[in-house]
Amino acid sequence: MTTTTAARRADVAPAMGSPLQRVGRWIGDRFAMIVALFVLVYLFVPVAYTFAFSFNNYKKSNISWNPEGSPTLKHWQDPCGAIGVCESLGVSLKVGVIATVVATALGTLIALAMVRYRFKGKASGNFLIFLPMATPEIVMGASLLTIFVQGFGGIFELGFWTIVIAHIMFCLSFVVVTVKARLQSLDPRLEEAAQDLYAGPIETFWRVTFPLLLPGIVSAALLSFSLSFDDFIITSFVSGNETTFPKFVYVSYLRGIPAQANVIGFSMFVIAVSLVVLGQIIGNRRKA
Repeated sequence: MTTTTAARRADVAPAMGSPLQRVGRWIGDRFAMIVALFVLVYLFVPVAYTFAFSFNNYKKSNISWNPEGSPTLKHWQDPCGAIGVCESLGVSLKVGVIATVVATALGTLIALAMVRYRFKGKASGNFLIFLPMATPEIVMGASLLTIFVQGFGGIFELGFWTIVIAHIMFCLSFVVVTVKARLQSLDPRLEEAAQDLYAGPIETFWRVTFPLLLPGIVSAALLSFSLSFDDFIITSFVSGNETTFPKFVYVSYLRGIPAQANVIGFSMFVIAVSLVVLGQIIGNRRKA
């Protein structure tokens, strides 16, 4: 009995190895989690910086932290205190809403046509849909600027509506791809069953197809709004004298982005995260 126990202990000791080996195994087992944690920290450091400097009690420049009187809530109490910050935010919100509504409507129709119908030029259409996504933004912005200034007889004046048109163009591709992926995952037998029960094409769409497609449409709309609100490169080419929120932040960075812009930026981040979490909760409840 004693000999057997000693033999088992002798087998366990080499298996456990030295402390360095145990640490190596521990890291190997959790490598993916460790990398994911570092990536999250890397991504959220700018967000933490934005949040912290929204409480900075600066006088002229918001570049460095002022320990005197900081932290302060005065910027949260008056987020429009910096000149032009709320005006630029209003422009970005209006552009984002219009571009999202138009791009989502058109993109959904295009996705339906691409998935459910056969027509000449379908392969070319798929290629053209992906083209704006693959084109560098600086190339697209320069091309749009040339079209607006020199094309169509010079009828376009750079400003609000040229920004809207440009945003619709690049948001459209993302909507088509998102809704198309959702469509391809749907079971066509559900629509066939509705038609077998004497539902017409329009009734089948509104009662069966559209409810199943709605999560993809909502996701595409949220993605479009985020891309539109966040865009700077293309907007800087076609905006003229109009100032969006990203353009305001870029122009302000030399003297330090105003704390009010940090307040608005962090608030938009919280709203976006809240919408994503809410969507996940609703989706999980539907699955349950």
